[in-house]
Amino acid sequence: MHKTLGPGAIGIRNLPLPEAIALARETGFDSVTFDLREAARLVDERGADALRSLFVNAGVRPGPWSVPVAWRGEDAGEADLRRLPELATLARELGSTRATTGVMPGSDAHPYDENMAWHVERLGPVADVLAAEGCRLGIEFIGPKTFRAPFKHPFVYTLRGALDLAGAIGTGNVGVLLDAWHLYTSGGDVADLAAVAADDVVFVHVNDAPPGIPVAEQLDSVRALPLETGVIEIVPFLRALRDLGYDGPVMPEPFSQRLEELAARHPLAAAQEAGRAMDDLWRAAGLA
Repeated sequence: MHKTLGPGAIGIRNLPLPEAIALARETGFDSVTFDLREAARLVDERGADALRSLFVNAGVRPGPWSVPVAWRGEDAGEADLRRLPELATLARELGSTRATTGVMPGSDAHPYDENMAWHVERLGPVADVLAAEGCRLGIEFIGPKTFRAPFKHPFVYTLRGALDLAGAIGTGNVGVLLDAWHLYTSGGDVADLAAVAADDVVFVHVNDAPPGIPVAEQLDSVRALPLETGVIEIVPFLRALRDLGYDGPVMPEPFSQRLEELAARHPLAAAQEAGRAMDDLWRAAGLA
């Protein structure tokens, strides 16, 4: 496993990729998430070798990227889908073959089975293109009851449900973006990972939860850095992933107002604090 910086996840907004790479290097992260469209623009401006050199010279890997397809729209992101082969080829050539997207945990329009079929129809073509370029797709489920309760019809919000959706897509390259927060707030725990294979996990997010709040009342946008509160059993979580043989990227996603306020004033300090939290987690889990 290796430590990944997602600047936006710690409140650093609109940071250009060259600066994000430099920040990851300076704060001890092994890789950095990036916008694939931005990477393509940099290739147009500077050339592919120049972009690769940014990563290589910093000793930072290109991390996962969000699928650049508006697949939820009325036209299923047809224009985006036509460009996806070009972008996925670029990602593969950079050495980054892990893509992600998320699914809403409910719908006001579609009952569960109908919604499952709709997601398969929309995500299947995306996964097909990614498979042709040797890329994988990780689906993130959203766990908090406070987030899913307003929907008329429930949908995927657990690890098992996300794996079922991945299987239904059926392209062989779809797994999960496994977020410790969403596992916890969905009612799951580390024991659930016993039924998961390493290849099922495309990307991992780590965090903690505010203390003194029942799990059913936790709010999705209020979290903490891993090990900050001790509510989420993050060390057993990471050890279980190690034991599975997962060797991919792990990113802190605290959604912490305190850290975001720090990032607005001093981005380097926020990234340094996130880096220290990840170093502490690595030591606690026996990965250092």
